[in-house]
Amino acid sequence: MTLDKPVPKAGKKTMKAAIRTQYGPPELLRVKEVEIPVPKDDEVLVRVHAATVNRTDCGILWARPWIIRFFTGLRKPRLASTGTDFAGVVEVVGKKVTNFAVGNRVWGFADNGLGSHAQYITIQAEGNILTIPDGITFEQAAASPEGAHYAYNFINKIRVKSGDDVLVNGASGAIGSACVQLLRHFGANVTAVCNTPNLDLVRSLGADRVIDYLREDFTKENRQYDFVMDAVGKSTFGKCKPILRPGGIYQSSELGPGGQNIYLPLITKLRGGKRVIFPIPSDVKASLELIRKLLETGEFRPVIDRTYPLEEIAEAYRYVDSGKKTGNVVLVMGD
Repeated sequence: MTLDKPVPKAGKKTMKAAIRTQYGPPELLRVKEVEIPVPKDDEVLVRVHAATVNRTDCGILWARPWIIRFFTGLRKPRLASTGTDFAGVVEVVGKKVTNFAVGNRVWGFADNGLGSHAQYITIQAEGNILTIPDGITFEQAAASPEGAHYAYNFINKIRVKSGDDVLVNGASGAIGSACVQLLRHFGANVTAVCNTPNLDLVRSLGADRVIDYLREDFTKENRQYDFVMDAVGKSTFGKCKPILRPGGIYQSSELGPGGQNIYLPLITKLRGGKRVIFPIPSDVKASLELIRKLLETGEFRPVIDRTYPLEEIAEAYRYVDSGKKTGNVVLVMGD
């Protein structure tokens, strides 16, 4: 990707940022020199060291599904720069900020976008931002919030008890790998579905059983579960219904064919028995606080597939959109 270098205004400090002006493919992204933002009184300026390119970012880049535009801008993106998470260092604090200081290592996430595919961002000090635990790198911190936030919103919509049997489809992805670790934290018995190269990885995350979907159709096995969590949205309630116990619950990270995971929760609730619950994500701060605690205790570690420099952001998007990634793809900002 080429770096566009417009002549900066006299006296203005600049940074590199990935910029686009319309929804569409990664080819629309340009790494440009733009002015470093100035924090308001209740904000901090963060020098970003790492961010991720994730499924949320892909949805915001393309505006798919279309409904996402109600949150990110109807006709064009509300934020010119892409990016939903970050890890970096506080460089400036606003006059009213008391909970952060210059030099703090921090990380955060916003599922509607932060513009964090840039060397600097501003964010409200009372927003979705926390300090990074000791011993956690910028890359690990940046790779922690997005998948884990959605994974936790699978779990907090239901009542997972110690000893419950849970199947996680797509267990090697960012959401799925976080699901496996969080379910182990809550005491569940975890069966993880992934491909052959990732079987050992998923076992290392704490899965009790693993199923290689390249060799076996998990929906046909002679076993039932209390919950099925489809962390890649590649199955359906209809296919998974036979492996659910009476009163069992199916969840998916995607809307499903024809948007069925939006209306099936109401239909299945009225019918009784096996149900669909759509895990609408909420309360990012609560997710971050839980993940920070588990990072500190060593109960959670994000899976990182590969890293890209900011200048190769288009290639990073193409790789994530291919559906071949394992865990997270990290974007490194550089000097």
